[in-house]
Amino acid sequence: MPRMGRKKKTSLRIIPGNWLDPYDFKAAFPHPARPLDVDIGSGKGRFLVARSGKFPEVNFLGIERQLLRINSSGRRCERAGRENARLFRMEGFYAISRMMPADYVANYYFFFPDPWPKARHHDHRLFNPAFMDALHRTLEQGGGLHIATDHLPYFEEIHALLRDDARFDEAVVFEPDDAERTDFELIFAHKRIGRCSFRKH
Repeated sequence: MPRMGRKKKTSLRIIPGNWLDPYDFKAAFPHPARPLDVDIGSGKGRFLVARSGKFPEVNFLGIERQLLRINSSGRRCERAGRENARLFRMEGFYAISRMMPADYVANYYFFFPDPWPKARHHDHRLFNPAFMDALHRTLEQGGGLHIATDHLPYFEEIHALLRDDARFDEAVVFEPDDAERTDFELIFAHKRIGRCSFRKH
């Protein structure tokens, strides 16, 4: 009986030579001068492949810590011919706080971040004051933050954190089209989803 082969790794994956210092992610794209949008927790790539196809003049970086999801979303982008998409395997906080250069990102998308619902696990949540500093440092002037989650208590916490930060202004809420809705959003379509958008000023 023939052995099952391993699924092919994506050729779109970025692997830095140095994991300790800021990294020029734009250099991995065919057109590095274009704006960079970053999808944190990009999962299996449904949003990434749809959004990068809708805006071919923008570079899109998907950051995801699970290797199977990285390879899955990368193959999805490859099949769709998305030359303006790349994948980076890393935990979101470290990727942004340690490896993202300053004044670099046009938009961040945070869709359905892990809410760590138990009180004793709240310290594991992505959004906190230190993360806010990292977001402000790495966003371009006028750069955007777009958040969506079905966990409403966590949404209220994130929204309050951004609303009370004088470095950001609330903006028109980003609404994905049907093709851009993530797998998580499709799963939780029966629930109310909290959304907000902010811009660095």
